[in-house]
Parts: sequence; structure tokens; C-alpha cells
Amino acid sequence: MKTDFKFSNLLGTVYCQGNLLFSPDGTHLYSPVGNRVTVFNLVDNKSYTLPFAHRKNISRIGLTPQGNLLLSVDEDGQAILTNVPRRVVLYHFSFKSAVTALSFSPSGRYFVAGLGRKIEVWHVPSTPDSNVEGDLEFAPFVRHHTHTQHFDDVRHIEWSSDSRFFLSASKDLTARIWSLNPEEGFTPTVLSGHRQGVVGAWFSKDQETIYTVSKDGAVFDWKYTTKPGMDEDEMVDDSDMRWRIVNRHYFMQNSATLRCAAFHAESNLLVAGFSNGIFGLYEMPDFNMIHTLSISQNEIDFVTINKSGEWLAFGASKLGQLLVWEWQSESYILKQQGHFDAMNALVYSPDGQRIVTAADDGKIKVWDIESGFCIVTFTEHTSGVTACEFAKKGNVLFTASLDGSVRAWDLIRYRNFRTFTAPERLSFSCMAVDPSGEVVAAGSIDSFDIHIWSVQTGQLLDRLSGHEGPVSSLAFAPNGGLLVSGSWDRTARIWSIFNRTQTSEPLQLQSDVLDIAFRPDSSQIAISTLDGQLSFWSVSEAQQISGVDGRRDVSGGRRITDRRTAANVAGTKSFNTIRYSTDGSCLLAGGNSKYICLYSVTTMVLLKKFTVSVNLSLSGTQEFLNSKLLTEAGPAGLLDEQGEASDLEDRIDRSLPGSKRGDPSARRRTPEVRVTGVAFSPSGSAFCAASTEGLLIYSLDSTVQFDPFDLNMEITPASTLAVLEREKDYLKALVMAFRLNEAGLIQRVFQAIPYTDIGLVVEQFPTVYVARLLRYVAAQTEQSPHVEFCLLWIKALVDKHGAWLTANRGKVDVELRVVARAVSKMRDEIRRLADENMYMVDYLLGQASGKKTASSDTKALGWRDEEGSPMKALPSSNKGLSLDDLIQQDIAEDQEEWIGLE
Repeated sequence: MKTDFKFSNLLGTVYCQGNLLFSPDGTHLYSPVGNRVTVFNLVDNKSYTLPFAHRKNISRIGLTPQGNLLLSVDEDGQAILTNVPRRVVLYHFSFKSAVTALSFSPSGRYFVAGLGRKIEVWHVPSTPDSNVEGDLEFAPFVRHHTHTQHFDDVRHIEWSSDSRFFLSASKDLTARIWSLNPEEGFTPTVLSGHRQGVVGAWFSKDQETIYTVSKDGAVFDWKYTTKPGMDEDEMVDDSDMRWRIVNRHYFMQNSATLRCAAFHAESNLLVAGFSNGIFGLYEMPDFNMIHTLSISQNEIDFVTINKSGEWLAFGASKLGQLLVWEWQSESYILKQQGHFDAMNALVYSPDGQRIVTAADDGKIKVWDIESGFCIVTFTEHTSGVTACEFAKKGNVLFTASLDGSVRAWDLIRYRNFRTFTAPERLSFSCMAVDPSGEVVAAGSIDSFDIHIWSVQTGQLLDRLSGHEGPVSSLAFAPNGGLLVSGSWDRTARIWSIFNRTQTSEPLQLQSDVLDIAFRPDSSQIAISTLDGQLSFWSVSEAQQISGVDGRRDVSGGRRITDRRTAANVAGTKSFNTIRYSTDGSCLLAGGNSKYICLYSVTTMVLLKKFTVSVNLSLSGTQEFLNSKLLTEAGPAGLLDEQGEASDLEDRIDRSLPGSKRGDPSARRRTPEVRVTGVAFSPSGSAFCAASTEGLLIYSLDSTVQFDPFDLNMEITPASTLAVLEREKDYLKALVMAFRLNEAGLIQRVFQAIPYTDIGLVVEQFPTVYVARLLRYVAAQTEQSPHVEFCLLWIKALVDKHGAWLTANRGKVDVELRVVARAVSKMRDEIRRLADENMYMVDYLLGQASGKKTASSDTKALGWRDEEGSPMKALPSSNKGLSLDDLIQQDIAEDQEEWIGLE
């Protein structure tokens, strides 16, 4: 089995803190998710997470007007510059202090960063594809100049459309106008008059008006004019001209304060988000209210508008909400929300296309893997959901909750069709479903019995007693014969619940049982215990076969409150969740640490350790604590600085006393990094883990944008095209294209190869590239309209390299699976197309035969040539054909067009 899994996507969390950005074309939305950035494609309804990760949560992101460079800055001022189209990190840079505002100029030449009360203007690092005049700099970041006139944190920076001036809005109750370079007759100007901190400041489209918005809901219009009542003729000099307030407007939202605002100069739209979860849309300069809408139960943290002014994006960090609203049609383009509390369990659907997560907030969410979006949320449970599992056949999901119920869900109609309860009030902590879907079992921490229900009737069938402690884990054998239960009484029991005697076989262990997993062939079980041991047992003989001491593997990361190093802390030295791989050769294990371990079942060797997070904003990601952060009053991360905040709503503490889990989207109480659930996909090509960061997906077949292979100086796109077009050496051109691994170049070479030469090219194609060619052809089969061309490639590959593919089946199993899926998809589409067009063809044949006339005179038939004159005789190629033959021939020639019309 392949073990080179790599991080591919992050689901379960859509927004944490910081600002949101639209791409220049307005089709993509960039959202900071913890220490990563997720990109939402709003047109194709997909999302992906950029591969880089910061060492702390991201506070600000900025995008160049060309959309090719993304600058993300974390809470400590550490910045990463990323090439967005290629998803490659270009530079790491430190601003030395926290960045509170960030904005790129419309020209793409400069960007401004607000560092507390200081403003710095920097040159944008040049790239060959940035389309900006000027030579490449030797240093990636060059400071242009610095301003230090503000007295408090700068909260917002906005550029003028010509990139000559920019506005800064600060908490010191003022906004200021700056010039990029010294301008004749211009001096930096202070716009003062607000009574609370200024949230935003913007230029109008003609740059004759400036709008400023403050936290108390005041909107001021500023114009460069004389004193009120003074005519231009009365002016003595230019000193009488200055920026003055010409209008004052106020948002009326009772006691709610303004949290964020955005202005679209092209359409004069002003959007404001308030602390009560309401946003308002206003037309300037008349301040006409277009509409208001309540979109959240908590405050809105950030709002932005796309370039066309049609879509508004909102982020609410308290509940982890991300919304995109089209104001003209008053409809949601995107409405996503992660779990409010920690995830407890996850499971793949049988087809591997979806992941179901259950959390302490009582919600069950179904995530689509391909798009990355949550497609449905179930809220029927009234308390934390602790377990979820699919029936092996059908689309039936079972969940167990602390509210004392086990529920069955229909994932076709998205409804709860059965609820199972016990005679007395219990909080169910674990659950298992028989593969046939006829029986469901659940265990509780309150009771030592295992409850079993019939899915058909919903009746309680039996209560299995025998454990002397709370039941912590349940698992049915994949073949449906046995049920295994684990308990805190240091035993695991094998139950034959379908036999008349219902006997149980106890397995004695050295510590409390945390989790149990069945191997897919039902012959072996793995048991994780509190002392960090993984033991493997034979089901038929009820004897231990082998074991692994995982304490050293799983221990990692020192919490803020730990007095000992990570190697000596007892609380992290166990696996809370374990799962077998699809082929049963490996075991995946995770616990209360930053590591996920992958073990070989046969050799008992640790194959790989995956680091869940390097985010220092989480507790438990460091091996050693920083002595600089240890004070006499305790760790600096635990000191309550909230009461010293300047704003009232920031001083209010709404957290539960003693809460250690907290809200994973707010990140206020330094949540601990941990893994609460792991699962392999049914195909074995990916696995997912429910962690504090969110739902992490690691996969084998993640496509990278650029992965050069066997490159040398002679191989360039230009030389590849020269070999293709001048020398007509198709084999060499294809190999060179695969070495460069540029998608556009490969497609051009691939489609330029004549179909008559496909067999010859494939026969001489090096075997080292066969797997990549197979995958590429499969992808083209799903996307390209050239059906027969792609099928000829697949046939040639199987014919010429069949022996190699058979011998290396383990290496190319993913590629072969993709090919099989593409061929079956094409077959289904062609069958559907033929079925839909069958009656159309019959109708056309009937119409043609009905209009047949006895006369063979071309004038009577009305046939005309290209110039419109009647044809004297039939074309020479058609001489000797009857009218029936001609009609049939025309229909045969045009049949492809008729099918294409459908």
C-alpha cells in the first residue's frame, strides 16, 4: 500500500478571523482559515486550501490587482508571498510587528501595511508575469517610506483609483490622506470630527468626495471646499480651501455598534455590518437605504464587495460563518458554516464521495469531498453527537448522542426516519451498525449494558450485560457475525448476538479500552488502551497475536499548562481513535497530540507520522515552551488581557468558566491540538482526520501544478513545440511535455498527435511515464469532446503496456481506477444520448420518407445549387441513386449533427 499521503484540503472550517478578499474577476473568494487560506470558487461551486501553513493564525491577507500574488500575514507579522495560479510559496518575510491593515495599490506597484499606529509603504515584488513596468529587484521586499503620525492602531487603508493617494482610518478617531510620492501643493491631511474610532474611509469614483464611517454609526461626507457661506471670489489664498464635512448621516441600529463597512465606488454602494448580526446596504451620497438583513446571531466581523458590485461577502468568526449575498436578486451565492464546537466523530460514505462529521454542538454535517462544501446539516439532536456510522448498503446514516437517542437518517430525502431510545435516560457514547443494516447497538458511560435495537421496527431487542465499567467502544465484524465491545473495566468482549445462546468471550487487557477497530476481512481486531498500547487479537482464537507500544510515537507537543516536557506528560500517551486501511495492511491512529501515526499491521513498524498542525496559536504544537512567555503569574497565554481591552464588547467575557474546548473558530482560549476521529476512504487513496483545525484530508492523488521531472537546460516549451511542429517527432515532444509537466503544453502536444500514430507513440513510450500518461488520458476522457481519440489512447496503452500494468498493479491502482471511472462515465453518457435521440431519428426518417415524390425531376423537387439557380442534373457522384438512397445518404451524413443538437 502507498503511504505518501499529502495534505490536500481542509473542510469543516470556512472562516476564522481577518479579512476576506475577492479575486479581480470576482469569481473566487479568499478566506483565512486558522493558519491557512481557503479559496472558494463561487462559479464552479468548489473550494480548495492553499498548501502553505503559517506558524500562527492569519490576521490579514492581500491580493494584487492582477490576482497572481497573495500576501498573507499572521498575528506576529510573519508574511508569506504566494504565487496563486501555481500555488507555490515565493518568499517568507517578517514585518517585525502585528499587521492591522493591508492594501495593494490599483497599479500593482505598491502595497501599504498598517503596523499598529505606523504605516509602511512597500514595493510589490516583481514577477515575470505581473505585467508591471520596471526591472526585477534583487531584494523581494523594498520599503518605499514610513508614516508615524497616527496615535492608535490603523484599522483600514484605501487607495485612490490612480494610485497616487491613499486613506488611512485609525482608532484615534481620525482618518488621514497621504500621497504615495511628494505631490506639488499637497500636504498630508487629517480628517477629524468622529467621536469614536474610524472603521473605514473611501474615495468616491471622481475622487472629489471622501466617505468616513466610525464605530458609533456615523457617516461623514468630506469635500475639498471653502468655508460655508464663502464664495470663491472672496478667497484670499489656497489656505481657505480644505477638506470639510458637508453631510452627516447616522445608522440607526439601537444599541448595536458598527463592526465593519465597505464601499463600492463604481456604484456608490455602502455596506455596513453591525454587532447584532444585521447588515445594511445604502446608496451614497444621499444615504438611501436599499435593504437590511439579519444574517447571523453574532456580530459580523468583516464585509467586502466584489469588483462588479453585485456580490457582498460577510465573515462572522464567532460562529465560523461565511456568506456571499447577491443584493440585486436578494439571494445567497454561498452560505457555509463550520461546527461551532469540537468534532467528535467522522465517517466516509460507502461511495467515498462524502464525509459526515458529528460534533459537540449537536449538529451533523455532510461534506462533499469534490466541492469541499457542506451540503446538508441535521439539527435534530439536542446535545453533543458522539458517534456516526453508515450502513454498508444504501444511504442510511446512524448517529448516537448524549441526548439519549440513536437516530437513523435517510441521505436521499435528508430526513430522520427512525429514533431509538432506551427505557431509562442514558447518554450514548459509542455505537455500531450491523453490515446488513438490520441491527444497531449503542453503549453508554452511564450504564454498563449494551443496548440493541431493530432498525425495521425501532424496538429494543436486547440488553447485553457483562461489563463491569462504562462501555467506551463498539464494532461489528464486516461479515456481520460478531460484535466486539470495549470497556473501562480493562476488558473487551466478543458477542455472538445472532446465536441462540448470545455468549461472550472476554479479552483481558492491561488498561482501559479507548477504541476498537475490525480488520476488513473480519479475522483480526485492533484495540487501543489508555496506557498507549495497540494490541492485535485473532477473532477466531480470541488470543493476542502482537502488539505495539505507541506511547513514544503519539506523545508530542507540550501544552501551555504542562509542567513537564512533552516526553514526560502522561495525558497525551494514548490513541483515542484507530482505523484499518481498506486492504487491512495498515492501521491509522490518532489521539490528543499533534501526530497521526500509520503502522504496518504485519511488521508492527511505524511507517509514517503526519503532523496535524504547526499552528502556535494552538496549545500542544511546541515540543519546548518559550521561556520568554513564562512569567511570574504563569504562562503568558493564560493571562487574562481581555479586561484591559479598550472597547466594551471586547471586555465582556462570554466564555464558560473552566472550559477547555471552546469554540474552534474563535480561538480565544488557546484550544488544544488533538485528533478526535480518523477514517480511510473506501478506495484507500485518501484518509481524513477530525482535528481542532477542522477536517483535514490527506490524499495520494493530489494534482500539483508544477512538478519538473528529469529536466535539463534544453527542455523548454519553445523547444518542445519546435520538435512537435517542425521535426514531427511526436514521441519526443510528448516526453518533453511530460518532463515540463505544464498542463497547457501537454494538452497541445497530446491533441496534435495524429490518431494513426497513437499506437506507434505508445509502444515506444518510456514506462516511467506510463502511469502519468494513463492518468492524463483518463482526465481528458472525462473532459474532452474527442471521445474516439481518447478511447484509442486507452486501448493502445492497455495493448502495448498491459504486461507492465499487470506487474505494477499496486503502483497504478489509482490510475486504473480513474480510467475505469472515465470509460464507464462515457459509456453512460453515450447510452443516455442515444436513448434521448432515438425518437428524433425515427421522426426524421419518417418525415423524409413521407415527403418522397414520384417525380425525379430536380426542378419539381426544388433542388438548387449554391448560387440559388435550379440544378439541371444530379451531381456526378450521386448518379444512379434513387431518391430513397439520396435521402438515406443525407440523413446518414447529418446524423452526427442531429445528435449534437440534443
